[in-house]
Amino acid sequence: MDALIAEHAAALEHELEALVGISSPSGDRDGAEQAIALCRELLPAGAVCERVRCSTPGSADDLIARLPGTGARRLLLLGHLDTVVSHAEHQPMRVDGERCYGTGTVDMKGGVVLSLAVSRALAAAPERFAELAVLLVTDEEWRTVPFAHVERFADYDACLCFEGGERSPEGHEGVVVRRKGAGTLRVGAAGRAAHSGSVPHKGRNALLALAHAAIAGAACADPDGPDRLTVVPTVLRSGDAFNVVPAAGELVFDLRASDVRAFAAVVDAVPAEVGGATLSLTMERVWPGMDTEAATAPLLAGGSEVLGRPIVARSRGGASDASHFAAAIPVTVDGLGPRGAGAHTPDEFILRDSLRERTEVALALALRALQP
Repeated sequence: MDALIAEHAAALEHELEALVGISSPSGDRDGAEQAIALCRELLPAGAVCERVRCSTPGSADDLIARLPGTGARRLLLLGHLDTVVSHAEHQPMRVDGERCYGTGTVDMKGGVVLSLAVSRALAAAPERFAELAVLLVTDEEWRTVPFAHVERFADYDACLCFEGGERSPEGHEGVVVRRKGAGTLRVGAAGRAAHSGSVPHKGRNALLALAHAAIAGAACADPDGPDRLTVVPTVLRSGDAFNVVPAAGELVFDLRASDVRAFAAVVDAVPAEVGGATLSLTMERVWPGMDTEAATAPLLAGGSEVLGRPIVARSRGGASDASHFAAAIPVTVDGLGPRGAGAHTPDEFILRDSLRERTEVALALALRALQP
């Protein structure tokens, strides 16, 4: 394995700097196209590229690269190129000691760079696989529609996803095999405007109705319960003037649970009407949970032998495209990217040493997954 790694590991930091240097917020076609163009240059020679329609209308087409081999098994490497950070807030990569800071370093351009390095390493040994595929999507951070790609890869033997990596409390290399399901619940309020000084009683206050909804929904949270349900009000918008009873508004909840059916309790808890203002609910983004711990246990054990150090199963609350594939490809493992922190914030970073370390982890699992 060392020979496969050595040729590609030295270039990882330079490649990451180039990819992070491209601002590619969700929905921005030009940024996505620039990122995809760079990734195509980093793919192994002989990869056959195809642009396929993104799940989200209006987004740039996704990229699929396939490499045929002479082996017996098929492996999917999965990542996304979009970030949640706008062009105005985008930060190019900068190195400070052991850290590489920059937009998307950990979520998840660092992981994309690792996945491409793994694809190049595996390409040197085509006898190990029947087909190697790389899927890079452009809408992971804001998708509210069904994921479009599960069916085309449903008969693959394994899926490796490259969201940010981690270590266990004992210091072992950790990979993600359990994730909560995720949902976005929007609550709209329709009230009636009135002068807030002279005739407030003639109004129907949408803001107060949404405040009641926020409290009622949040009270359903049961993070230590059987479904580990969390309910977090994240966005509240209402009112246009300081002296007018708000006539309309919107509240957004972020929901997470082991079983997405637990979200129904939150929907039921939000009242239909408060103080004459009516509330309407829309569940617009429901991502499944993921639990591949049993199915991937032999892979992690075998990968640990290949690597020469333990690879252990971990759980995580954040959503990922790996969750969509897990039901169709039982051997799905996530969290193979470099270690870091601060995703979605100005302080986002990865640890420089983890670029090579996590490439070694991913390649060990890939080699084990491709064994008949």
